[in-house]
Amino acid sequence: MIKTNKDKLVIQSVQGKISSPAAGNNPYRIDREGLAHILPATGGICYNVKIGDSCMKWVGDHIEPGVSIKSDNAADNNALVLLACIGNEAKVITGNAKGAKGFVTGMHGGIDHTLIYFKDRDLENMAIGDTILVKAYGQGLAIEGYEDVKCMNIDPNLFDKLNIKETSDGIIEVPVVTEIPAYLMGSGVGSTTAFSGDYDIMTGDKRANEKFGINELKFGDLVLLKDSDNTNGRQYLEGSVSIGVIVHSDCIKSGHGPGVTVIMSSKTSKIKGIIDDKANIGNYLGIL
Repeated sequence: MIKTNKDKLVIQSVQGKISSPAAGNNPYRIDREGLAHILPATGGICYNVKIGDSCMKWVGDHIEPGVSIKSDNAADNNALVLLACIGNEAKVITGNAKGAKGFVTGMHGGIDHTLIYFKDRDLENMAIGDTILVKAYGQGLAIEGYEDVKCMNIDPNLFDKLNIKETSDGIIEVPVVTEIPAYLMGSGVGSTTAFSGDYDIMTGDKRANEKFGINELKFGDLVLLKDSDNTNGRQYLEGSVSIGVIVHSDCIKSGHGPGVTVIMSSKTSKIKGIIDDKANIGNYLGIL
């Protein structure tokens, strides 16, 4: 079994409020063909968009499954999206759903939302402005004997459930639903760190969407990003490998598409993907 330093990691509180969808004076979103649309987008409570659903079918832009939270204080929110990790326990601490528990499913850069799964009955009792506390646990996670593999953004208890295997020649095998070439990675490339937020798989090329299984992607799916280095910022690097989780929906804008929050990265090919159509955090967390 893969050994980590999880017993040395700090569990720390961060929190935010359910964030309302927002619109500017110009309500239109411009698609890849230059056409204007009025569509649902980020924020709020999405009642019918969930982990395990297709991330490609929705009439919307950057749709976030479940509940989107944010702190009103910029520095506090920076800490929330930096320290919260996929799989962390989240608890409602105000409002009619007080006491309900869920878990973090991803972080969305740019809008800087933290995304959280809750059961349907709890969603019905929530309202915009309710406060949710997250037990942040995972940043600093490391695999013993693999200093060239950097882990990030994942709860160590979820990490243990991914059925990661170590080969005799020192390769880490991780289940993924598909592999994505670096040339399809778009919005977010060049960010200074992958420890916060996400970046997008571009979906403007319909043949590539079919070839690489992008049309079949679901919220919560694990994917492998080839030649994509996320160890210190996001860049192309031949031979590098990253593993990430699909966190938001497809988009209509050029250079955008399903968002990926990275959970592992190596500048070398120490990580290998094993294709498994059940490689989804919903399966590992027991909600699918």
